[in-house]
Amino acid sequence: MSSSQTDNPAEKLRRAVAAGLPRLRALSEERSSRPRAPGKWSPKEVIGHLIDSASNNHQRFVRAAFQEDLVFPGYEQDEWVRNQRYRECPWADLVELWRLYNLQLARVMEATPEGLRRRETRRHNFHDIGFQTFLEGEPATLDGLMHDYVAHLGHHLAQIPED
Repeated sequence: MSSSQTDNPAEKLRRAVAAGLPRLRALSEERSSRPRAPGKWSPKEVIGHLIDSASNNHQRFVRAAFQEDLVFPGYEQDEWVRNQRYRECPWADLVELWRLYNLQLARVMEATPEGLRRRETRRHNFHDIGFQTFLEGEPATLDGLMHDYVAHLGHHLAQIPED
């Protein structure tokens, strides 16, 4: 595999979706509704959170083309998950929405010019909104946020048990 493929967040995202999809589709409706531990999200809520993350990051990736910095709104993940009552949604519908939204995000990533993706700025809030560690005031790129999104998705997919 060439380094351009391994460094391509769109390709990494497509691979993560393809790898996770069979396991998600095999999970029963009953099991997808059950939290993995007391006080933890159910698989439905985890996928709901990933849909919310896709929605928020979709806007970030697109807005980056129209602003000089990389400062974006955050969101209160627990409140979003609770308010949308993901645990009551049909599992197959959530999985399909998650799949399609992430394929769209991969297209957005690919459509983003490399110069925009790799443009460095010290004005960002990735230290507040990112999954991985970003240092405030240190240079950051949209490409870094795209890779962070894929890492976040992988982290949460690993939390979903097999049926």
